[in-house]
Amino acid sequence: MFHKEVFIAAHQCGELSFYSSHKQLKRNQWNSYYELKKQQESKLRHMIDFAYENVPFYHKLFNRLNLSPNNIREIKDLEKLPILTKDIILSNWDDFKPINLNKTKYYTWSTGGTTGTPLKFRISKYDRFLGGAMLYRGWGYGGYNLGDKMIFLAGAALDIGSKSISSKINEIVRNLKKFSSFDMGPLDMDNYIKSINSFKPNFFRGYASSLDFFAKYVEENNLKVNSPVSVFTTAEKLYPSMRKRIENAFDSVVYDNYGLNDGGVSAFECSEHNGLHIDTERSIMEIVDSDRLQMESGIGDIIATSLTNYSMPLIRYATGDMGHIIEDSCCCGRNSRLLKEVIGRNVDILQTPEGKFIHGEFFTHIFWELDGVKEFQVIQTNLNNIIVKIVPEISFDEKQIEFIKKMISMRSSGWNIEFKFVDTIDRTKAGKYRFVINELEL
Repeated sequence: MFHKEVFIAAHQCGELSFYSSHKQLKRNQWNSYYELKKQQESKLRHMIDFAYENVPFYHKLFNRLNLSPNNIREIKDLEKLPILTKDIILSNWDDFKPINLNKTKYYTWSTGGTTGTPLKFRISKYDRFLGGAMLYRGWGYGGYNLGDKMIFLAGAALDIGSKSISSKINEIVRNLKKFSSFDMGPLDMDNYIKSINSFKPNFFRGYASSLDFFAKYVEENNLKVNSPVSVFTTAEKLYPSMRKRIENAFDSVVYDNYGLNDGGVSAFECSEHNGLHIDTERSIMEIVDSDRLQMESGIGDIIATSLTNYSMPLIRYATGDMGHIIEDSCCCGRNSRLLKEVIGRNVDILQTPEGKFIHGEFFTHIFWELDGVKEFQVIQTNLNNIIVKIVPEISFDEKQIEFIKKMISMRSSGWNIEFKFVDTIDRTKAGKYRFVINELEL
């Protein structure tokens, strides 16, 4: 009870409506889909009106398409609007600034960059805390209660790696510990296990590939890890083999999660494991076909429309992910739509000559700091060699090569690094490119 009270108090300091919102969200999960959709469309109408009146980009867009806000009143009406890409946002950055932005409390964040070009975006204070309240509700499908002990195994996308005092305080009040997926050598993982067995967390959360890699180490070395109630995977595609290995190694049940703060979409797996329940309070998630038309079932692109982020409304935003939506209903009693699975989010883990293992997201954060890099790709061809492909822009300064080498050598001094300047990076069949590729057999 003490940890729950501290947890709630800390969140209330950030947003007074946090706990009341969380309680309302827990009630909402049992509403009929008709009621959920009705609430969504009410928020959509308000957001469309706001965007047209206050955001220059949308005012110009509607006028160019000869549309008025009255033409977008229902979810189906969104098909009248074009898809919003990151390139469009970057090319029209100033026009996405609401004229009344100075009246809004907001943060400036960046997308993870593992499934597309990193993008800076604004997120309102309210939208951020609503997202947190929805996250905790989603974990609740797997038994989580506010203040329960948790372990994170991930990278910077989940705020891992910071050693600041504020970060440590955050861990204490949220009753969690954070382990870095950038450091996963045998010694690191042995220390993680010691910490877990001492802390005795109720839940694990982390990147699917990181948790799978950790589980493999536990199994291969016949190690004992204190079993959590549930394990929450996120950020990458969870393959059946991963789920099986994680569950076996930790003697626990895996619940897959999906979420993006830039678009506000999220979905969580429940104990029936029939798919991921699509949240409705913070955004509208569309699954669209090649003609950008909404699908009731099948595999298509995930498109997001934010409903509560008034600091930077994103309407029909292309997330870069693909999802498989199904028409099945879940016998758990929740009536939201279901994603059978999220497709196409995966980052490789690389192995160093020293025997360490590093999550591929480490490299994306190096390139975030650089100017003049249009695209990049890191390929490990063998244990000792990695190739760094760069698509440079005119502003690229080759002196930055030494910075890249320095950052990589901090993780491994044994790697031989070959740089290649190229015109393009080959895409996958889904139109994406993999930022990090490991050609080794781990």
